[in-house]
Amino acid sequence: MLSKVRAGLAKRRGRPVGSQGRFYKKSLITIFIVSGIPGLILGALIYWMAGGRVERELLQLHYRLIEQRSQNIDDQLGNLELLLSHWAFDNKFDYSLNGFDFVKNFERTQDITRTLVAMQGSNAMVKKAELYVGGKSSVLFNPEYSVLDERASSDIYEPLIARKNVTYWTQWTLDAKRADTQDLTLVHHIPGGSLHPFGVLLFQFDKEKIADLLKTMTPYNDGETFMMQTSGELFVSTSGSASTLPFVLALREKINSLGTIQGSFFFDWEKSTYTVSFGSLSRIAEDWMFVSASPITSITSPVLVISKLIIVVSLVALLLAAFLSWLASRRIYLPVWRNLHDESLELNTKLAEQLPHVKDSFLHQLLQGYLTAFSNEDLLRRMERFKWEVRERYFIVLYAQLIGMTTMEGNFRDGDEGLITFAAINMMEELASQHFEQSNALNFHDLTAGIVLIIPENQSYSEACQAFSEELMQSINRILKMRITLAISRPIAHISDVPLAFERVKQAVSYRNIEIANQIIDMSKDNLEGESEAEPQYPFTLERELVQALRTGREDDAQQLLASFLHALSCKGAKGIDVQQGMLHLLGNVQHAIMVSGINPNRLFKGANLYEQLSQIREPKRILEWFQEKVLTPFLNELSGRTDAQVKRIIEEAMIYLQQNYMKDISLENCAEHTGTNIFFLSKSFKQVTGKNFIDYLTELRMEKAKELLRESVMKINDVAEQVGYQHSYFNRIFKKLEGMTPTRYRELSRTS
Repeated sequence: MLSKVRAGLAKRRGRPVGSQGRFYKKSLITIFIVSGIPGLILGALIYWMAGGRVERELLQLHYRLIEQRSQNIDDQLGNLELLLSHWAFDNKFDYSLNGFDFVKNFERTQDITRTLVAMQGSNAMVKKAELYVGGKSSVLFNPEYSVLDERASSDIYEPLIARKNVTYWTQWTLDAKRADTQDLTLVHHIPGGSLHPFGVLLFQFDKEKIADLLKTMTPYNDGETFMMQTSGELFVSTSGSASTLPFVLALREKINSLGTIQGSFFFDWEKSTYTVSFGSLSRIAEDWMFVSASPITSITSPVLVISKLIIVVSLVALLLAAFLSWLASRRIYLPVWRNLHDESLELNTKLAEQLPHVKDSFLHQLLQGYLTAFSNEDLLRRMERFKWEVRERYFIVLYAQLIGMTTMEGNFRDGDEGLITFAAINMMEELASQHFEQSNALNFHDLTAGIVLIIPENQSYSEACQAFSEELMQSINRILKMRITLAISRPIAHISDVPLAFERVKQAVSYRNIEIANQIIDMSKDNLEGESEAEPQYPFTLERELVQALRTGREDDAQQLLASFLHALSCKGAKGIDVQQGMLHLLGNVQHAIMVSGINPNRLFKGANLYEQLSQIREPKRILEWFQEKVLTPFLNELSGRTDAQVKRIIEEAMIYLQQNYMKDISLENCAEHTGTNIFFLSKSFKQVTGKNFIDYLTELRMEKAKELLRESVMKINDVAEQVGYQHSYFNRIFKKLEGMTPTRYRELSRTS
């Protein structure tokens, strides 16, 4: 068949068969070899490596992975043991629980319940935290208080107390209704460290969570992973299998025969080969062993499949290469008109791809007023070249502003303005194509967009614009979780008037009501200039207080006053332009205060044009965040840096004053008067330098002196209280609150120790 084709082509071109000669054959063989042989060699090498070396490498990788994940499990179990031991030594579970009347003292009962709930929620694997108190009347908290009958107490919980180990792991049945089910349980005797415990504090673990934890040591779906005590008393696995399973028994026998505590090996079982990794975990009272077994086919099968696929693809490529090499070795001449046709087709394709971008660029220039030098007729002709139908048409300009980036509803943050605008533009284009014959949306990339509508002269636009606006509003609310203000211009007869209409709709959006989420402003109905609402009130008092707070370095007060100032501007139906103008006025006064304080604003703000930045922000919450971050914080940091040395000297003087006069009735006012500062500055600076509040530092100082007197003197408690500046009754209360015991008890314990 191939020879007939060659003969036919040669006859049509006037050349004899075989005229290609030796060059044709060499080309054919060369392309054949280059195209097919490398793929065959690569596939064979991968297949050979997967059968030997890859298996060994993957076994080592599997062992290192299991060892690393077992260490993670060991750390988690160790944290659980440490957590339970911490709670067991807590004074909530001391000797006072033995024979305690939990019904009468319901407040402590509730406290224990809340503690157990907190313990239960401290780790996701803990299914239930329980407290059992033995004695004449056995009591169980799980975590609510309940009284156990004698049988349940002796059969279930008393054996846990009888164990010689203070802390241990076990598999235990804690629910008499599920006698055949044993859950993994961590037990600790209470009180912690006692030789004669009377109860237990225990964690009961969720089987599914334990299984999920073990699955981290199982990289593949098949196989078996289990963990057990070396004595065999405790056994947990990912599949819930028993320790008597033949596969598990065979693995344990193989591991015992190796005589090592960790390692890896291949294991054959029922015509399958498993890679097994095992090791030990050092737990309380007894070591545990973990074993992870996975079929080797799960590891190597992807490599084998890929290598076989490469061989198959290479064979197909080899056959294809034979055909392509025959075509490539021939000289093919195409008519000139065919080349011209291809070039023309390519140019038309590029024009079709670039036309939307060219149209957008033209509209951007038109709206921004860069084409005012052209006459109305010139603009119409240019639009016709861009495939618009503009004769006997009028124009409508819509301007949309997206609001609500700072609300908790949306999933966006600062920096996503371009992404949000892009998504909104797609919605606008899709909805506009459904409502209007000709429309173009323009992306301004700053949460604003413009839409130019071209409407036939005999067609009404109001109903279509209203329907489009409401549908767009609902889509923005539902999909982007944002709000939108949309301004619609009056009908424009001349294309040269579009830039002026665009400026008016932009201005109309700035008159939006701050308190209304979604707004549609129709310029043909709404008269913005004729509104008779009251003039906005500028909060001069708040401005003065804010500037004063900045000058004195009171950061918290400045932040609060700024929020109050912006709230005062935004309330009572304020317009967006009123809020923006008010904040620009405030910015000017703050910059004046910065200059008066001796700081150069250009150096402080690194030459940034703050007025331009502020004028681009349209939401009150974002304005507040911007003002705090870009204006207040740099100034306060600069002011703070200049006064740090002086502040530290004043605080050191205050601390020395407290150490010398702690036994007297002193206050923040006394200390401020002594150091020559005001109480607000001293309170803030004291917290900043020492890390503690003034009253906390004074209380801690007095308590340390009181404990020293209780340990080293025989003074009466009344005298100790007076010596550190407290009344006797108040001293007892605050000492017990801070130290967990009365002064008398503290003295007894300190002397005993």
